[in-house]
Amino acid sequence: MKRLLVTGGAGFIGTNLVERLMGAGGYDVTVLDNESNGDGAGVAALGARFRKGDILDRDLLAEVTRGMDTIVHLAAQTRVMDSIEDPETNFRVNVEGTFRVLEAARRNGVGRVVNASTGGAISGDAVPPIGEDLPARPLAPYGASKLAGEGYCFAYAGSYGLSTVSLRFSNVYGPRSGYKDSVVARFMKQILSGERLVVYGDGSQSRDFLFVGDLVEGIRAALEGSWTGVIQLGSGRPTSLLELIGLLRGVAGPEFGIDVEFGIFRPGEVRRTWCDIGKARRELGFDPATSLEQGLRATWRWFQADPAFSRPEPARATDRAT
Repeated sequence: MKRLLVTGGAGFIGTNLVERLMGAGGYDVTVLDNESNGDGAGVAALGARFRKGDILDRDLLAEVTRGMDTIVHLAAQTRVMDSIEDPETNFRVNVEGTFRVLEAARRNGVGRVVNASTGGAISGDAVPPIGEDLPARPLAPYGASKLAGEGYCFAYAGSYGLSTVSLRFSNVYGPRSGYKDSVVARFMKQILSGERLVVYGDGSQSRDFLFVGDLVEGIRAALEGSWTGVIQLGSGRPTSLLELIGLLRGVAGPEFGIDVEFGIFRPGEVRRTWCDIGKARRELGFDPATSLEQGLRATWRWFQADPAFSRPEPARATDRAT
């Protein structure tokens, strides 16, 4: 039985990962999360242990990492715009937090750390496809913080022999993303609440959308393997926001009228990105199998089923003011 700690495991990706690992068997999972973007009760319902706390708490980290074989480090501040508005908090959570996780792992003899990183936010407006060897040119503090975390992972591998791998996620979407402000989750919430979809720019900007079920298979492969360094995980194909909106119209159906409002492009956001997943295929056997339409339908079903996001009933004639 492999003893595993998942930081940030009560969040979107974490709960999907915990569910997959508990279903697979062979893992004794503990989740550390401050519940800022998740609920510990949901983790416990999946059969994992839950500890409420923060990765900046050195004493707590020392306690929860003791006896662990592997750490999956997901805890982070992940919003690009938030990092621009408050770079100091982004630094503390993403850089100092990652350092504290690595240091606790070193002191307690943890064998391996799988670190969650990001692709396009690190490479900036490089000409896609984005590969692991492209020069790093982050456009926002978020990308810079993740790049620093990767650097510390390399340093702890080189100086202390700690096995580390940083997985650069593309734009991940899927069930349990209610707390997220990423584009798919935001659009679905806006559709269900009858709001206009807000697009910053002309909608031609492209992203690499990866279904969370495919992502967690990549994380599991990294857990069970020994490859170190940096690996990109994505779908390997670009989708523009206009294409995404077209798919959402088909998924939601004609009863949901979808209007779009275009705004000014926001500084710090990447305009075009998609990643080359050749290394992930070779090293991890990574093979994302979910089409974007299939993944959007699964995500839409989840949002519709959650009472927090269900569409308000239209007013009846007797309820209207006369």
